[in-house]
Amino acid sequence: MYDAPHYTERDVAQTDTKISAKGVQVYYGDTHAIKDVDVEIADKTVTAFIGPSGCGKSTFLRCLNRMNDTIDICRVQGDILLDGEDIYDRRVDPVQLRAKVGMVFQKPNPFPKSIYDNIAYGPRIHGLAKNKADLDVIVEKSLRRGAIWDEVKDRLQAPGTGLSGGQQQRLCIARAVATEPEVLLMDEPCSALDPIATAQVEELIDELRRDYSVVIVTHSMQQAARVSQKTAFFHLGNLVEYDDTSKIFTNPEDPRTESYITGRIG
Repeated sequence: MYDAPHYTERDVAQTDTKISAKGVQVYYGDTHAIKDVDVEIADKTVTAFIGPSGCGKSTFLRCLNRMNDTIDICRVQGDILLDGEDIYDRRVDPVQLRAKVGMVFQKPNPFPKSIYDNIAYGPRIHGLAKNKADLDVIVEKSLRRGAIWDEVKDRLQAPGTGLSGGQQQRLCIARAVATEPEVLLMDEPCSALDPIATAQVEELIDELRRDYSVVIVTHSMQQAARVSQKTAFFHLGNLVEYDDTSKIFTNPEDPRTESYITGRIG
């Protein structure tokens, strides 16, 4: 068992539901990857998805901004609502949805462009800036939110691919927040990073929850305990248990959760 995470009352206070999923099923061809998942994800909160490899946590995360639409054999059933609106409604434009529900991937993936253009790309295509001065403001604000402004402000025209791994990941986080999303999805954002860069990204995640609903998939239980207020445990495509992080790690209800946390399954 891990030490109980340290929380203030504000952390566990009830916050508004941002995303509501009901009866979600995901199929890859004939494979039933996600089975009847119901979950409510709060605003201004970090929610961690944990579970063994192949348990469905990343697949479910990708449902939340319709990234699974890009996989031909993937079928999603059930309801996923963002602020009460069905994101799978045929009138919803997935590109606009992904501006609202940003995503940061496992491996840092800056565009082969300058640091400035990495950030400016999204605001440009979504028409968020009227002119270069507007764009300059968005770029600086986003890089500050990504906790990397001070490191790159004197070399904004240098390629984003020239940064260290940890800096690249913070650049990708800054790029994701540049379109003013409401939700930030992170799929194992620290798995390619060293411990120092991981600590920087974790600190950043804690700051980001003031403005966003953050959902993070992580294979590290210590990380889930450190950064999240809510934790969902997935196993074999099922959502086994979902509760306050402190309860999941110190007093889980389901024996499968306890077995995973104590290292007996995984």
